[in-house]
Amino acid sequence: MKSPLKSKPLRNPGESLEFQLDNLINEEMLKYFIAAGLFITIAMVEWVRWFNPSPPNPWLFTTIAFIVVLVAVLKIRSLIVKARNIKLGIDGEKAVGQYLDGMIEFGAKVLHDIPGIGFNIDHIVIHRNGVYVIETKTRSKPDRGETRLVYDGAAISKAGSQPDIRPIHQVRAAKQWLAQIVKESTGRDLPVKAVVVYPGWYIESTVEARASDVWVLNPKALPSFILNSAPQITDEDVHLCAFHLKRYIRGISLGGKR
Repeated sequence: MKSPLKSKPLRNPGESLEFQLDNLINEEMLKYFIAAGLFITIAMVEWVRWFNPSPPNPWLFTTIAFIVVLVAVLKIRSLIVKARNIKLGIDGEKAVGQYLDGMIEFGAKVLHDIPGIGFNIDHIVIHRNGVYVIETKTRSKPDRGETRLVYDGAAISKAGSQPDIRPIHQVRAAKQWLAQIVKESTGRDLPVKAVVVYPGWYIESTVEARASDVWVLNPKALPSFILNSAPQITDEDVHLCAFHLKRYIRGISLGGKR
């Protein structure tokens, strides 16, 4: 018997993060639950034996169980925070993916969760107006107060916090990697634009930001930014680029890499 599918399906938005979340729960958290349960059981057994005519001393195992449970609780609490952040990232990537998938009717090719070597690109849009590498940064919003980020062309900042240059550096590196992959696979130098999106946040761009090679946007605005740009590549380039990137993604999937 064999699968009726001729090729591996493409990846979904947030697939790498879902894999991380599954690994976090099933491999990281589970061992602490097992360790805590084991020593609680041992301690209970020792307490039962304590009431026998010739009781052993249960204090040693009780002390060990207390230490193990304390460590497990602290580790699980930190892992729960990490799991929540990953879940937030998954939801953000899926939401952005839905915005981008709406561009398919305008001739765009949209790919999600493209694995590289030690990293992944959240989304790629291939359109006559260019090739776009898109990183999603899903950031928790305050219960009250300002939900505005300022982009100055070099970093993103929020009132009262230090400017963050990491998203800009990350997406520029992803842009260079994608441009190289596209050139090697198609033999053509296609323009690649780097974009960082923040779901749910208002983005204020300075004059310097408007001249930057990186866009930072709310994802709701991204489709119109792309569609309102000037055409840069041909329809043939769109199909050729999409074909080779899909083949690359399927090749990575068959190789079992994440």
